[in-house]
Amino acid sequence: MKKFLLSSIIVIIGIVFVGRLSYLQIFSFSPDQVLDDPAIKAIYDYPERGYIYDRKGELLVGNQPAYDIMVIPREVRALDTLEFCALLGIDKEKFISTLDKARIYSPRLPSVLVPQLSKEDYARLQEKMRHFEGFYIQKRSLRYYDTTSGANVLGYISEVNEGDLAKNPYYVQGELTGRSGVEKQYEEILRGRKGVQYIQKDRFNRDIGPYLEGSLDTIPEQGIEINLTLDKTLQEYGERLMHGKHGGIVAIEPATGEILAMISGPTYDPALLVGRERSKNYSLLHYDTIAKPLFDRSISFEKEPGSPFKTLNALIALQEGVITPETKFTCYHGFYVGRTKRGCHCGGGIRDMHTGIYKSCNAYFAGTFRKIFDKYPTADEAMDVWEKHIRSFGLGGYLGSDLYTGRPGLVPSKKLYDKWYGDNRWSSSTIISLAIGQGEVQVTPLQLANMTAAIANRGHYFIPHILKKIDGKEINDPDYIEPKHTTIDKKYFEPVISGMADVYKLGTARGVQIPGVEIAGKTGTVENYTKIDGVKTQLTDNSVFIAFAPVDNPKIALAVYIENGYYGARYAGHIASLLIEKYLKGEITRKDMEKRMLEKTLEQEYAKPYSGEEFKINEYVW
Repeated sequence: MKKFLLSSIIVIIGIVFVGRLSYLQIFSFSPDQVLDDPAIKAIYDYPERGYIYDRKGELLVGNQPAYDIMVIPREVRALDTLEFCALLGIDKEKFISTLDKARIYSPRLPSVLVPQLSKEDYARLQEKMRHFEGFYIQKRSLRYYDTTSGANVLGYISEVNEGDLAKNPYYVQGELTGRSGVEKQYEEILRGRKGVQYIQKDRFNRDIGPYLEGSLDTIPEQGIEINLTLDKTLQEYGERLMHGKHGGIVAIEPATGEILAMISGPTYDPALLVGRERSKNYSLLHYDTIAKPLFDRSISFEKEPGSPFKTLNALIALQEGVITPETKFTCYHGFYVGRTKRGCHCGGGIRDMHTGIYKSCNAYFAGTFRKIFDKYPTADEAMDVWEKHIRSFGLGGYLGSDLYTGRPGLVPSKKLYDKWYGDNRWSSSTIISLAIGQGEVQVTPLQLANMTAAIANRGHYFIPHILKKIDGKEINDPDYIEPKHTTIDKKYFEPVISGMADVYKLGTARGVQIPGVEIAGKTGTVENYTKIDGVKTQLTDNSVFIAFAPVDNPKIALAVYIENGYYGARYAGHIASLLIEKYLKGEITRKDMEKRMLEKTLEQEYAKPYSGEEFKINEYVW
């Protein structure tokens, strides 16, 4: 009986052990646990990233083969370091420091020793690498650009850093990840999924075959292709026009919120941040403190909007019932704040809304702004109402788009002015600069373009976005297909749009008309001040322009902001009209304008002393 009991206990214990091992293998096992076994090594197979196309299916970003020299530190044997370094084209100090870094990361996991060899280097090294134990060549793909444009939108990829590894266990040392732009925003879609092969090693550290007969191995999954909303032709043309100019341009399809072009100038060829020269080229771009090519002026450049902002004040005044389109104000070549006269360039005279818009009369909009505030018993109450209307056009926030970065701009509030002046110690006259888009209000080109799209749509907009399709399928995100309504009734937009149409026919943009295209627009000339050696200094005005076309069935709405570009129509107006014609017609008839913009630069303006420390003032321009 005792013998039988002992046998039963042994059998039961055996069953428990077998069951537990089976459970661990089948149910609780994670492939990641394999890497804890020093007798097993992992070889990764990296997929190609997803291709990126424009709205018409034109290729923007593809892939090209590249090769990394990999090292597994614990497998490295004695070698002729100088010979090996000469073979790889690196110095001994670099070799030693990189190998030490790889050991710290993991002695048994592979790390990149020399990244991104060319096909020629690979062919030269392929046969020789077998003589150096612990080192091998791994194939991967790098980005190939079928355009020299759109670097600020497309972004770039680079090797993961310690922060990336700490935040995301998917990555291992030496892998690449999206670092900016679309590459970063849609990293999980574009990167695909790497495959892995587990190799069993014997006690002499020799490969003896697949671990568990390859049952844990996986194959790579290629990244998914995407289509952007960008129009490749328009983007490339816009960047040509921006040569030698600093500023931002954003063009939007009003009916969808799709971004047709998003241009930042100066820019750079995205191919500069690919390959072994990436680090050196990035440093050159990063330390260019005058051009700042890595600074995306299309979504991060915050400046006063100038006269295009007058259209919003007109709409607010109509909605609040304090004026009608026939309401008139007299311009005395300017207007008075107390005993101080502020200038105007409209020529003076009696102005109604129509002439006030197309002649861009400062006095008209100063009077309009005062009437908005006079409606309410206190400036605080009026400011709340005014701010709510302004924000309904998407100003003062990030808009909720799928763009990975940007700036929110600024819409001032009663809280700001109470802090500056004291409660009940300020009025519409104190902040009259807001009437003409100067002072404390700030916008980005993206926000200006979205504001223009809202006017073109007569009171609503769609959140601007850059992604159009994933794997050939249209995106169906309610955030981007449901309209956002402004606080202004549709009926009030027509008189404002009528005035904007005559900006081209009779007003400040009559010199940049496009034959056969009805365009509504608004010029802006924003006074530009800075501090140089602590002294307030006036620089050349910024040139601003908003427009949409055709007037009755808008296909494109855009904003152009040119730093130091003189008056609104001189640079921004020219560029806006050319982009509209290019998009709607596919060709340019105003060759005179095109020649001027392609040849003229503003480099002489940007070479002037400039500290970069800007400050705000209340100045008034048309």
